[in-house]
Amino acid sequence: MNEYVIIGNSTAAVGCIEGIRSKDKEGKITVISKENHKVYGRPLISYYLQKKTDLEKMNYRKESFYEDNNVELLLGVSAEKIDTEKKMVITDTKGEIPYTSVCVATGSNPFVPPFEGLESVEKKFSFMTLDDALELEKAIDETSRVLIVGAGLIGLKCAEGIKDRVASITVCDLADRVLSSILDSECAAVIQKRLEENGIAFLLGDSATKFDGKKAFMKSGKEVDFDVLVLAIGVRANISLVKDAGGETDRGIVINTKSETSVKDVYAAGDCAQGFDSSTGSSRVLAILPNAYMQGHTAGVNMAGGEETLDNAIPMNSIGFFGVHIMTAGRYDGEMKEEKGEGYLKRFFVEDGKLIGFIIIGQTERAGIYTSLIREKTSLESIDFDLLSKVATTVAFSKESRGKKFGGVV
Repeated sequence: MNEYVIIGNSTAAVGCIEGIRSKDKEGKITVISKENHKVYGRPLISYYLQKKTDLEKMNYRKESFYEDNNVELLLGVSAEKIDTEKKMVITDTKGEIPYTSVCVATGSNPFVPPFEGLESVEKKFSFMTLDDALELEKAIDETSRVLIVGAGLIGLKCAEGIKDRVASITVCDLADRVLSSILDSECAAVIQKRLEENGIAFLLGDSATKFDGKKAFMKSGKEVDFDVLVLAIGVRANISLVKDAGGETDRGIVINTKSETSVKDVYAAGDCAQGFDSSTGSSRVLAILPNAYMQGHTAGVNMAGGEETLDNAIPMNSIGFFGVHIMTAGRYDGEMKEEKGEGYLKRFFVEDGKLIGFIIIGQTERAGIYTSLIREKTSLESIDFDLLSKVATTVAFSKESRGKKFGGVV
């Protein structure tokens, strides 16, 4: 009987479990999780703080998921080493766990620069896990002045989550715009305006250089007083288990399109993995939830002796702030086609007659149609792209392609 070990317990782990069980109903599956929670939707932690959801509704799978899939779940346990000669995972409290194959789905950790005086800050937090959100919730009240260092996805979702539970929020970032990794300047300005309308203040092109208790000293010379500090500067993939086992690593654990690492019978998936980005043809960490699931599923199928490849992954994000929804995908270095109107802004990027990327603010309904064009490298000459850029509709496709692509949906 095969013995499968999965290190980590988030979206990629779920994909891996379901991939394994699609091919092997009997093999033993052990999941090792540092966290003490069953799998939950990480993007929902800000909505928990907004009181738009609760702990039960945050479950990514139903309560019986592990039992239904005959999974042994080890919560609050850390994997310390993969012994590839003995084929054992060495843990901190559960001894050695044998494996036939193992999937590393360890995600990432917050990157915290060595700020001078950071140790003097009593109330400082990251914002990546449910435990982070629960600890932050304990620290804030209606009198709290919050400083968030980082105007990316994590920092801004944190700001939205706590906005109605604190006195003030200031967000700083060395970049000159919010969401600099996914939005251009004009699109970022739209989102920044929305955030400012909801009481969030910004110091952009500026960031903290040192701290002294409840005071931050900025690069610009400004001083910011605060009660609670949230560090949302960035993340680093957790690569050490595979690196220490002799596997190839870069910014992440390097995997092929089968989610295999360079170490025999060791796979990786999710935010710790660096896989193929079909939009650029390069190897990149694509730290997004759908990609984590697909990489995990691919790993699981192949661990169980099946055949599955993932060769069409692309960077994409779907997120909203105070009722304004954003969806982005691909890359933005082609010829731009823009559609703009009341409450929406769409930018499509085209290269060699194919859609390679887009930014949509507002009107994100059915935007998965655009994502599929990028993934499948569809020739825009085969569709009515002028119509499709105005509205995401299957009518822009020929009757024949609608039948193949959408099962005849019109």
